[in-house]
Parts: sequence; C-alpha cells; structure tokens
Amino acid sequence: MKLRISLLVILISMLFASCGISTGKGTEQKGEEISVLRYDKLLNEYVRSNSFSAMQKLTMDYRQLTKILIEDVLAIGTVKDDTIFQRLQKFYSDTTLVRLVSDVEAKFPNLDEVEKGLNKGFRKLKKEVPGTKVPFVYSQISAFNESIILVDTLLGISLDKYMGEDYPLYKRFYYDYQCRSMHPERIVPDCFVFYLLDRYGMSYHEGTCLIDLMMHSGKINYVVQHLLGYDNIGDAIGYSDEENAWCKKNEKAIWEHICSNDHLHARDPMIIRYYMKPAPAVEMLGGQAPASVGIWIGAQIVSSYMKKHKDMKLKDLLEFTDYHEMLNQSDYLAS
Repeated sequence: MKLRISLLVILISMLFASCGISTGKGTEQKGEEISVLRYDKLLNEYVRSNSFSAMQKLTMDYRQLTKILIEDVLAIGTVKDDTIFQRLQKFYSDTTLVRLVSDVEAKFPNLDEVEKGLNKGFRKLKKEVPGTKVPFVYSQISAFNESIILVDTLLGISLDKYMGEDYPLYKRFYYDYQCRSMHPERIVPDCFVFYLLDRYGMSYHEGTCLIDLMMHSGKINYVVQHLLGYDNIGDAIGYSDEENAWCKKNEKAIWEHICSNDHLHARDPMIIRYYMKPAPAVEMLGGQAPASVGIWIGAQIVSSYMKKHKDMKLKDLLEFTDYHEMLNQSDYLAS
C-alpha cells in the first residue's frame, strides 16, 4: 500500500510538471444549461480510496480546479511540490474534515435547486447583457476558507460554507451573526453577487467615499434581485422579514442619520465599516439596525433612480459608475 501511494504521488507530480497549469478540457461550460460539477465528491473519492481514476481526473481534466484549491483556497503548497498530494490527503483526513465531508454529502446529495437558480439567473442576465459568458460551475469543500471562488471562467461553490446556521461545527469557528447567512438558500444569490462584482468591479480612487460604496454594492444587489425575482431588496441581501421591515419603517431616519453626521462622503474606514460590513447589528436610531444597512439604502437609491429612468437597461445600469450623478438624478426621498 505504501508503494502504491508513493507511485501515485510521483505520477501526479509528473503530470502537473509536464502539463503546466492549463485549465483542462473538462472545465469548459458546454451548452446553455449549467450542470454543477461535484468536484467535492471526486476529491473525496481520491482521498478516501486512492482511486486512480479519480486521480487522473484531478490532474488532467480538472487540474486548474485542483491548483486553485491547493494554492489559493487551502494554501498548503504548490501543485509542483513532490509531496503535495500526500499533504492534501493528510489534510482532508483530519477528524473534523472527515466529519465535515460526510455531513456535506448528506446535506447536498444533489444540487438540483442550485442548478435551477443559476440557470434562471444566467438566462435573464444573458438576455439583459448580450455576450455574457456563463462560467463553469463546480462545488468543493474549502475547510471553511472561502464561500465563492471566481477565477477567469471558473466559479467554485464551497458547500461547507452553506450547511445552515445551526450546523454544529460552525459554533466552533464562527460567531452567531456570521452563521446567519451560511445556509443553502444563499448559494445562488451569493454566486451572482460575486460574479457581478468580479465583472463590474469598483474603480477605487482618492475620492472614493461611502456613497460610492453604498450605491455600487446596492446596485449589484438590485440587479441580483431582478435576475432571481426576489420580492424586495431585503430578500436579495439576505435580511429576515423583521430586518427588512425595520429598514422600511426607518428608511427616512437612516438617510437623515447618514447625512446629518456628514457620513455621505466619508472616507474613514471605520465609518465605512459601520454601514457596510457584516456585524451582529448596528447601533442606530436607538435600536439595532441590520448589518450592512448601507447596502440596503444604496439599493433603495438605485431603485429610485431606475423608476425615473424606465428606459435604462440592466446592462447600462451595471456600466454606470458615476454614483454622485445617479444620486442627484434619483430624487431619493425627495418628498
């Protein structure tokens, strides 16, 4: 058995050394419909049984996915290291990870609902933005390192980050507020948020301030809301009904709080974090405002702008980055 493992490791290293880091013929999106590759199951097959066929697929068909996992997600070395696959196998043989892998397979026997949501969203996006390239989508287990991975035309979903907020292992590594968004229903909207942020990134400059960040993130979530058919922006962001209701009830007061404290054009990282970053809650207006309330307000401004510019397409909105002009033309809360 030891000899077999050694030969496998040597062969894997030779394959990576000779083939370089090209994507692999298996990682090209074929046809119109997305079918998520269960890379997590393939890797588990190799780790558990030293499967030669699984090893061939990891190193030939899906070598770019393997490179991303080893070098970028897990950061345990490089694919050219002679002993890298021994390390990979040892890494996933950890007791906690063995349990995690088993729990993921039980939680996600298939990804039918994820595929349905992704196909719905990308069909709409391709219609709104002609020329949109649908990524090759795969699932992995990142050992709690990443949620969504985007590299070139590849989109990876870390299923271990979507096990449900009550998943026992989360209690050992995350605060309760962090777990709230770690459930299966967030996979599809997270994929589109990350995809759109990657394609329509924020252009940072010396004058970038809170309103730019609020409206850029709000714009992305506004588009996701329309791609996936959510009833309101709170659903797209991941707010509970209570959180969304609190924001609607206090919308004008939140906006006045931002403006009266001269935060609209703030560049102080602490102020930006206050409005934009995930947190247990935000002390505001004598109550507990939902985390990332700045994104919610930003999306409301974008929505107000779009109601006044009914001929604007989502493609044009995604490419529009003069957020100060957009704010001026939105007449947000003008009444």
